[in-house]
Amino acid sequence: MSTQTSAPAPAAATDERSSLLRLYLSRGLLALAWALAFAGAHEDIDAVAITLLVAYPLIDAVSSLLDHRATPNGPEHRVIAFNGVLSTLAAVALGIAGAFAGDGGVASVLHVFGAWAIVSGAAQVIVGLRRRGPELGKQWPTLISGGLSFLVGITYNIQAAGDHPSLDVLSVYATGGGVWFILQALLLGWKSRRLRTRTT
Repeated sequence: MSTQTSAPAPAAATDERSSLLRLYLSRGLLALAWALAFAGAHEDIDAVAITLLVAYPLIDAVSSLLDHRATPNGPEHRVIAFNGVLSTLAAVALGIAGAFAGDGGVASVLHVFGAWAIVSGAAQVIVGLRRRGPELGKQWPTLISGGLSFLVGITYNIQAAGDHPSLDVLSVYATGGGVWFILQALLLGWKSRRLRTRTT
């Protein structure tokens, strides 16, 4: 798939950078907050843990909706919409896995989360590749985050099939994702300052 897109108008590009900066920063901070909350609540798959499990992909679904609205028409629109639908379905599946899986709840949750991480990570890589360019930068944090999500999702499914699956890894996943989102926001802010300096 080609990574070249038509250059947006300067004003539209500035608006997109600002929207993405706020979105990525908020998404990153929410991921870190979720990781902290889940680290202290996942020992038993009770109502609190299930609520948090459902909430994490829903955060991603809402972020995808906001991203879809703020992004100018382009090939990444369909991928962002797909990721929003995927995250919504993942939230439902995690709720079911946590509530009805009985003694195998941990393995079921890890399988569902891993599958979501694989597909969502691939979608994130595609969007990052489409957004690379002079207006939004190289998108390295987004690309690295998506690639890691894909690989980690595979390892989660392997762990889920093992003897002692654990949900401890999900807090680590959310922490890493939060850091990469915040880093991407910082790079977008740096890119905006550089472009403003060139025009003054």
